[in-house]
Amino acid sequence: MGMKTKIALGAVVGIVVIGAVSANAGDSDTGSADKGASASADRQPGGAKDTGAGTGADAGKGNEKAEKAEKKASQAEQFKAFVEENGTAQEKEAVSHVTKVQGADEQNDILDTADVYTDFTGGIMGEGTGPAKLIASAFADWKQSENGLVTVYDADGELLGNGQF
Repeated sequence: MGMKTKIALGAVVGIVVIGAVSANAGDSDTGSADKGASASADRQPGGAKDTGAGTGADAGKGNEKAEKAEKKASQAEQFKAFVEENGTAQEKEAVSHVTKVQGADEQNDILDTADVYTDFTGGIMGEGTGPAKLIASAFADWKQSENGLVTVYDADGELLGNGQF
């Protein structure tokens, strides 16, 4: 009876291992095809992102020029331009200290994070703590996310503040 139990147990383990290997092989093929399909759909020209309202060829060219100009500007320049146009006087003063913005262009509404670097010094006990809240607030006006967090840093990379956007 001991020998039959060992054989049966070995057969069950073998079947489980074969099933697990074949199930994993099937998942990776399907997942790979799904990822490729969505990535290629994003890369195709004239997709859902094209919002040109003009009907003539000139209207499309104007739209393309505006998109290229926006892409050439850094994220920090885009952020500063937005605040210059839409912000309060206090926000404009605070955002004038921004030197770099990272992560603002990559959003998925699941867990979006962005980093804003400034020329303030002194860390959380320094002069930039108050303006950091204004910067985070202005950033929330600029970018919207279901679950975003913007973090503001000083010139040395120390945390000044953060906020949701």
